[in-house]
Amino acid sequence: MQNDVIILGGGLVGATLALALDAHGLTSTVIDPADPAVMLAPGFDGRASAVASASHRMLDAIGVGATLSGKGCAIRQIRVSDGLKPGALDFVPDADDGALGTMYENRLLRRTLFEAARAAKHVTLRMQTRATHVERRAAGVFATLDDGSVVRAPLLIAAEGRHSPTREAAGIRVARWSYDHAAIVGAFHHAQPHGDIAYEIFYPSGPFALLPLPDDEIGHRSAIVWSVAAAYGPGLVKLSDRAFLAEAEKRMGGFLGTLSAPSPRASYPLGFHHAGTITAERLALVGDAGHGIHPIAGQGLNLGFRDVAVLAEVLVEARRLGLDLGDAQVMARYQSWRGLDTLAVAAATDGLTRLFGVRGRTASAVRRFGISAVDRLPPLKARFMAEARGESGQLPRLLQGAMI
Repeated sequence: MQNDVIILGGGLVGATLALALDAHGLTSTVIDPADPAVMLAPGFDGRASAVASASHRMLDAIGVGATLSGKGCAIRQIRVSDGLKPGALDFVPDADDGALGTMYENRLLRRTLFEAARAAKHVTLRMQTRATHVERRAAGVFATLDDGSVVRAPLLIAAEGRHSPTREAAGIRVARWSYDHAAIVGAFHHAQPHGDIAYEIFYPSGPFALLPLPDDEIGHRSAIVWSVAAAYGPGLVKLSDRAFLAEAEKRMGGFLGTLSAPSPRASYPLGFHHAGTITAERLALVGDAGHGIHPIAGQGLNLGFRDVAVLAEVLVEARRLGLDLGDAQVMARYQSWRGLDTLAVAAATDGLTRLFGVRGRTASAVRRFGISAVDRLPPLKARFMAEARGESGQLPRLLQGAMI
């Protein structure tokens, strides 16, 4: 089977890339070992993601936004504080700027993208399938699947996540370190409305983030990303619901009222990784295969969506010019466009993690100084808001809401 691209990994980023290419007539085969029945089950992924305004314009442009309409919760304000002390930093957009982003449950995003890809004319989904052998040659890419069939394309795209075997096989070096922390993720209901506000509360033990979700039949609810020392993660997951809600309520000081009806919780380790290059011969990395950052700024998925928007634009323009999609010059354009942006965001996020995660007797003073400094410097505050919207740097056309 001949395609324009082969995409290894059909998660949020890989599926979005396939749909972005499909919207412009480029064909792809998406290969993923996951079982859709498991991947789309209600309990598979209890996380929620903030989709920045620019990323949402891309989803609208490729036809996914309409399906998601009304199923997320707009983020109209971000409040950052040092514990529950006064002097919070509020990021509030101007009335005519719209929301900073929209919170969606990952299971909704995953189902929406999967169903759209399954219906797309130019996308071939090969789920519960593995590529047992992949060759990247001067003449193209050849992937042998576990059923014995062979898929060919000019370009291979790795969207396999942070432990990408394709990246490792290509010999691409990765800078990585652990923060020795775990993120406890899930959701719960609360008595008071959240007002479409996302809260980032910094404690010496790590940030405690509350992210607004749409109300359901029970009432008001928010997602949680609670960063704790790695050794404490398993214990917090195993707590009874009552004990867990009591601990969460302490961190919140009760400002959203009584907590109830928590979702199943999960824990995953927090770390940083950044590939030295996101391209090789006939190979491009997207999403976590190329970079992984701390969730402190909620930009991990959006970095992957920016990869998608740029790579789609580079490939569509290459096709219009009659170029080989895997040509070194085409890959060099993707590398130069995304390389600096991903490094800048990764470095900034790592810097925030270290600044606000400082421990010891001076921890609170350092955090409050950082919050105060941002509040007093309008250009810096405006930069943070632009990053939250995903509107910094050279925006590809899909992130501007325009087709390529």
